[in-house]
Amino acid sequence: MRAALRDHVGRLTDGELPAYVYDLPDLREHVRAVRAALPDRVELLYAAKANADPRILGALAGHVDGFEVASGGELGHVRALFPDAPIAFGGPGKTPQELARALDAGVERLHVESAHELRLLASLSAGRTADVLLRVNLPVDPGRAALVMGGHPSPFGMDPAQLDHCLELIAAVPGIRLRGLHLHLASGLTAPAQLALIDEILTWAEDWARRRGVDLSEVNAGGGMAVDYAHPHTRFDWPAFGAGLRRRLARHPRLTLRIEPGRSLTAYCGWYVTQVLDLKCSRGQAFAVLRGGTHHLRTPAAKQHDQPFEVIPDDVWPRPWGRPEARDEPVTLVGQLCTPKDVLARRVRVERLRVGDRVAFAMAGAYAWNISHHAFLMHPRPAFHHLDEAEAPGPGAYTRRRS
Repeated sequence: MRAALRDHVGRLTDGELPAYVYDLPDLREHVRAVRAALPDRVELLYAAKANADPRILGALAGHVDGFEVASGGELGHVRALFPDAPIAFGGPGKTPQELARALDAGVERLHVESAHELRLLASLSAGRTADVLLRVNLPVDPGRAALVMGGHPSPFGMDPAQLDHCLELIAAVPGIRLRGLHLHLASGLTAPAQLALIDEILTWAEDWARRRGVDLSEVNAGGGMAVDYAHPHTRFDWPAFGAGLRRRLARHPRLTLRIEPGRSLTAYCGWYVTQVLDLKCSRGQAFAVLRGGTHHLRTPAAKQHDQPFEVIPDDVWPRPWGRPEARDEPVTLVGQLCTPKDVLARRVRVERLRVGDRVAFAMAGAYAWNISHHAFLMHPRPAFHHLDEAEAPGPGAYTRRRS
């Protein structure tokens, strides 16, 4: 935790906890480094599903080439904040209303998941233009990955054999233009694994386009760059990834590659800060009960990991009785919910932890508050703080529209 961040947390009162604190200077520095590592022919879109906080998006705007959304709600949210931002609309199960909204909003790319969705889009286009990518479930082995969306039977995308029918449908509707293919197959991959998978994707895509006589100019490989919660100081190797992409794109001189990272951009800028309410021993094991819990930060329960944290001591103890504490022993950190699944970190050794101390959970900037079950037990919402908040770019932040 940076000194400025720790100082801010130290000024929060007990009544202001739990709180999410977003380190926007850290986020801007990180995304600048990511952008600098990538070749010119790689376009960087931020997957808004990871964290669509307006100030997070504002810190990213101007450093990314646009945003990827996966619902009509995300589309409206991003378009209201950045009327000129290039937007790609993906995800399965798009409703007719969402497709109509995408056409009205002039999204730059629509990622089509099936022949049925393509027919539905065609029926709604009514003379309007829609630039589409066909999402393909390529039969390849993505290797060890946290989440696998392709390479096996999946609700995401379509089998390669179904693409020919889509080409026929596109040829029959002048307003629908095929721009390329979308092949997001796995998440949680290291840089070498990502590069190996992208190698297969680009080779297959160009071979398919050549055999079908398709003028292929764009491939979207999605996101899925690994974020290692067990080693919070280790980040995805963006310089090695960028160097590897340069070598691969040199073999595919006509292709533009798009990537859509989410978690790997914003996870590190967010902290969930709370306080120890109780500390007890049960059958030889120590438990720290915290304000809040997984209804605010569901990530560790969803991914079955220990959320990394720092202890921020609070030496003020106003009670007339002794202060419960744990010293140099493993402690399980739990929340206030009436379920044994409300665990944020399990049996992690601490030097000292006392009732009243603050606990700051790191890597809480993505898939954290926005995926949590907020209404369960009706506890108060956390507060939200944005350090070094910069003015969000205005409507003119995105003046270059792609063809």
